[in-house]
Amino acid sequence: MKIIFFTHPDFLGSASMPRFAKMLADGMIQRGHDVEVWQPKPKFFNWSKIGSLKKWLGYIDQFVVFPSEVNKKLKNYGNDTVFVFTDHALGPWVPLVNNRAHVVHCHDFLAQLSALNHIPENPTGFTGRIYQKYIRGGYTKGKNFISVSEKTNELLQQFLPAKPALSEVVYNGLNQSFNLIDKAEARATLSILTGLNLNNGFIMHIGGNQWYKNRAGVIAIYDAWRSVSDKNLPLVLVGKAPNAELNSKKAASAYANDIYLLTAVTDEQLQLAYSGATMLLFPSLAEGFGWPIAEAMASGCPVITTNHAPMTEVAADAAFYIDRKPEVAEEESAWAKESAKVVEHVASLTAAELTDVINAGLKNAERFDTEVSLNKIESIYKKISANVA
Repeated sequence: MKIIFFTHPDFLGSASMPRFAKMLADGMIQRGHDVEVWQPKPKFFNWSKIGSLKKWLGYIDQFVVFPSEVNKKLKNYGNDTVFVFTDHALGPWVPLVNNRAHVVHCHDFLAQLSALNHIPENPTGFTGRIYQKYIRGGYTKGKNFISVSEKTNELLQQFLPAKPALSEVVYNGLNQSFNLIDKAEARATLSILTGLNLNNGFIMHIGGNQWYKNRAGVIAIYDAWRSVSDKNLPLVLVGKAPNAELNSKKAASAYANDIYLLTAVTDEQLQLAYSGATMLLFPSLAEGFGWPIAEAMASGCPVITTNHAPMTEVAADAAFYIDRKPEVAEEESAWAKESAKVVEHVASLTAAELTDVINAGLKNAERFDTEVSLNKIESIYKKISANVA
C-alpha cells in the first residue's frame, strides 16, 4: 500500500505532532508499506526574523505554496494511494484529496471550541476565530476519521455536517519506552543530573503553559496541601519555561523554595522523573488524550487527575480523581483544599497499598501499546484503500 502522510511543517517548532507523525510513518514502513511524508518548506517564512511576521509568512508557505505543489504531484499517484492527515488542524489541505482514499487523525478540538466561545478560560481573538473556521471548513470535507479518544470522537461528530463514511477510535500508543526503574535509584540519579535533592520523593507535573494544563492550579493544590500536611515533598514542574502567570504564582507561594521548574528535559530525565515521583499531579482542564497519565502509569507512578473525559478514559479505575478547577476564581481556594486531601491520601499510602496502585497502573498502561495501536491504524488504512480502489 502506498501511503502519503501530511504533517505539520518543521518550522512551526511543534514537538508532539511531529513525534506522532514519525511514529505513524515508521510503523507503516516496518509493516512493509511504501511511505512518503509531505510537508510545507520554509520559503516565505525565512524572509523575516520578526516573529509575528514570520507567522504570517509561514501561512503563505502552508496554504498557498504547499497546496499548489501538492496539486502538481497528485497526478503521479493512483487509486492505490492512501492520503493521511496526521492532525485535523491540517484541515485546509483535506479538500485537495477528499475525492481519493484519505483519512484524518483527530487529536483534540480545544482550539475549535475556544474559537466558538465554548471555553471561558481561553477566549480567542478575531483572527484566531477566522483561522479555526478555515481549519474547520477543511476537515469537515473529509470522509474518514480516526480519533484518539471517545471524547474527541464525540466532539468530531458535533462539528461534522453529516455522518462520515468512517469514524473510529484508536487510543494512542506510548511513543517512548517507559519502564519500571527502582524508585530510590531513579531519585538518586535524577538528583545528580538536576542538582536538586529529590531523594525522599517529590510531586511531579508535566506540561506546557497552555491554559488547559492548569500549571497555576497545580501550585494552588500544592500550597493547600503543604499548609495542612506534615510532609514536605518538593513540587517538580516539568515542561516549558514558565510564563508570567506561573512565575507570579510561584513567587507568591509560601513554599516557593520547594517548587522546581525543569525545562529542556531529556528522555532519560523524563523516565527518571516518572519513576522517582511520589505521584503525578495532573489536574488538566481538558485534553485530547492525556499522554502523561499513561506514561506515568507505565513507569510505576501513581496518578491524580481530573474526573473528566478523556482523562477518565485513559486512567480508567487506576487513578485517583479530583474535580475540575472551577471557572469562578473565588471558588479556587475551596477546590485546592479538597484536591489537597487526595494528595495527602496518596502521599500516605502504605507500602502494600502503593504496590496495589502501581500494579493497577501498569495493567492499565498495557492498553496503550504502540504496536497494537499501529496494527489497528494499519487495518483502517487498508479498509479505506479497499473501499476506493
